Amino acid sequence: MLAVNTSTRRGFLRQLASACSRTFAGVGAQRVLLVGNSLTTANDLPAMVQSLSTGAGARRLECHAVAFPNYSLEDHWNRGDAARTIAGGGWSAVVLQQGPSALRESRLLLVDYARRFDAIIRRAGARTALYMVWPAADRRGDFDAVSASYAAAAGAVGALLLPAGDAWRAAWRREPQLALYGADGFHPSQEGSYLAAIVIYAGLTERSPVGLPPLGLLPARAALLQRAAADAMNAARR
Repeated sequence: MLAVNTSTRRGFLRQLASACSRTFAGVGAQRVLLVGNSLTTANDLPAMVQSLSTGAGARRLECHAVAFPNYSLEDHWNRGDAARTIAGGGWSAVVLQQGPSALRESRLLLVDYARRFDAIIRRAGARTALYMVWPAADRRGDFDAVSASYAAAAGAVGALLLPAGDAWRAAWRREPQLALYGADGFHPSQEGSYLAAIVIYAGLTERSPVGLPPLGLLPARAALLQRAAADAMNAARR
């Protein structure tokens, strides 16, 4: 299992996630496995999701990741680490992610390997979720196709759709100048990862993203992103 990348993460989140792990012992935390690539590990997204469950009355998640740079679900399937980790059991949910998958061929592969992983996930007694990402900044016209690909994969296996990419668009509708992309125009900024994290946490716990901890963001900015996440999640349910 790959340890989540900490090189670009704020120190307070590492400390908070470590404290959460100790607190979770013996109190019935739901264990979540994220399977993906650098869009899953950027800014320590798993630690960020876990840290959102520290508030009073919050449903507690203990997050782990199997993620390698540039990996698709097909790559994960062929490598075998993710399948073995899932089959080991003890998971409440497994969150699957690959690249934007806007092309028809990529969509077919996403659906195919989501089906393969879903069979293992179900046998392990967990539920499947699809973490929808986003296209590169220079391909923003692909957002609709990315959304359709992840919706197709989720629909094919009856999985939970976590529409982070759609939440990015909802945030831009509220504030067009938001810097959700990082410096390379593909990986997320801190705010981009926060928006993805609140979509994932809220989706897995079946609660509203509004009112979640800001995790170091200015409260007003966090509130804007939370409302955008709610917009996208409500739209996905319709």
